[in-house]
Amino acid sequence: MSFTAYTSKPLAGRREWTALGVLLLPCLLVSMDVSVLYFAVPFLTAELEPSSVQQLWILDVYGFVLAGLLITMGALGDRIGRRKLLLSGALLFGLASGAAAYAQSAEMLIAARALLGIGGATLMPSTLALIRNLFHDAKQRGKAVAIWSTAVTGGIAIGPVLSGALLEHFWWGSVFLVNAPAMVLLLVCGPLLLPEFKNPAAGRFDLPGSLLSLLAMLPVVYGVKEIARDGLAAWPVLAVVGGLLAAAAFVYRQRTARHPMLDLELFRHRGFSVSVLMNLLAMFAIVGCAVFFTQYLQSVRGMSPMEAALWNLLPTLAVGGMAPTATALAQRMDRAYVIAMGCVIAAGGFVWLSWLEPGSALWFVLVGSAVYASGLVMVMSLGNELAIGLAPPERAGSASAVLESGTELGGALGMAVLGSIGSALYRTGIGDALPAGLPAGAADAARETLAGAAAVAGELPGRAGEALLTAARAAFTEGLQTAVLVAAGVMACAAVAALTLLRGLRTTGVEGEADAPGAAGAQRGAALPGSSPATAAETGAEHGAEAAGTPAARGR
Repeated sequence: MSFTAYTSKPLAGRREWTALGVLLLPCLLVSMDVSVLYFAVPFLTAELEPSSVQQLWILDVYGFVLAGLLITMGALGDRIGRRKLLLSGALLFGLASGAAAYAQSAEMLIAARALLGIGGATLMPSTLALIRNLFHDAKQRGKAVAIWSTAVTGGIAIGPVLSGALLEHFWWGSVFLVNAPAMVLLLVCGPLLLPEFKNPAAGRFDLPGSLLSLLAMLPVVYGVKEIARDGLAAWPVLAVVGGLLAAAAFVYRQRTARHPMLDLELFRHRGFSVSVLMNLLAMFAIVGCAVFFTQYLQSVRGMSPMEAALWNLLPTLAVGGMAPTATALAQRMDRAYVIAMGCVIAAGGFVWLSWLEPGSALWFVLVGSAVYASGLVMVMSLGNELAIGLAPPERAGSASAVLESGTELGGALGMAVLGSIGSALYRTGIGDALPAGLPAGAADAARETLAGAAAVAGELPGRAGEALLTAARAAFTEGLQTAVLVAAGVMACAAVAALTLLRGLRTTGVEGEADAPGAAGAQRGAALPGSSPATAAETGAEHGAEAAGTPAARGR
């Protein structure tokens, strides 16, 4: 069977760009839900009276479930249809948001947050995979992924601000209820604007593989977060070890299963593997350091939570154009240099902030934050675009899920590693500043966190309280300085890796493939493990048809 060679790929029009706007709704809301509870906790705690353990689960269960189900939902979307999965997830997300808003007990809120995690896991990989189906031209796809990346990172910053604004006028449940109108809009516009796409050769859903992926991600993320919060302990370490063992079993299952849920052939392409690594390292740095700067603004500079959230938003708005800029640069020069440039810019921002002091000017903090955020947005945007461009369209759901899983894991590792470094230096620095005769409980609280030290200092008379607070702020800042230097070192290593592993890499398809979509599809089909010549031909034809924009391939 021969394939038609296309000299150009179809360009997206107004319909596709409008569809992208619809896709931004779920990814913006899912990322916002990670941080939207920051200000609502005191209000819901006063009404629902959760225990300390229940409060932690209210905060964390959303992220745990989201991380654990990403790979499963990505593979499911490839089989049942990405639009169908997206709309089903939107319905679940909207209903769960209503249940969370009107929760009458801590247990009900935890259950609703878990359902939100399930819905979020269906939405995130579906949105990025559908971008792969909507935008066939590499340049347009790069712009679309850049916009998608900006929406995701912006949602995390907007979450606390929106939460604070709503809580000034409404009850705590409003931070969840705001999701409902957007989900209704997605359910109305999605069927009209979004194409359906599924992989007809995907085979049966791999239920054992799905369970193993859940057993791999959940314990690792849980263990890493617990270690970041409370330090090394038996149960979190055992959870991480158990998750790693489940991950090894998952890989073995995917290598031997007749219809694997994850195509491990993707990882043989260094572009895809390095893109996942770049995403993980960027999220490691941005999440690990963001925790410090939120506390710095509130506990060192004495800002209110709302004021701190608004100032945190300013660097995010300032770097909103960096993702499209990175995409434009990557179209004119080797993207390895642009990704390395982003890593170096981020490292420079972190080094700048290593000179931060408790009395530094606010502009100094904002400039450093804007610089490192600009670099990391460049890295993540180009990494996402490269990985999605390299993945065959029929595997885009699984590829998106792997990217998102790496992002979740990177964020958890950043909190654990950088948070542990900062906490250790804080405890060391404040140890000698504790006044003699301080009760054991108060001393422990002051050693644990800067907020605890501030509370203890408020109970001490005169100069003793001021001295303790000054020492605590200095110790916290010292921990922050070291943490950002570690982040700078990580990004410097990432720059070297990008230059070494990505330089000269083609940006579409597998290495060495022709530009012709039909020929590319044939090579992809032949590369799939266990595929027959007929299957390879069918896959190639499917790619050629999709590149031509035919209704048969795009499910219209």
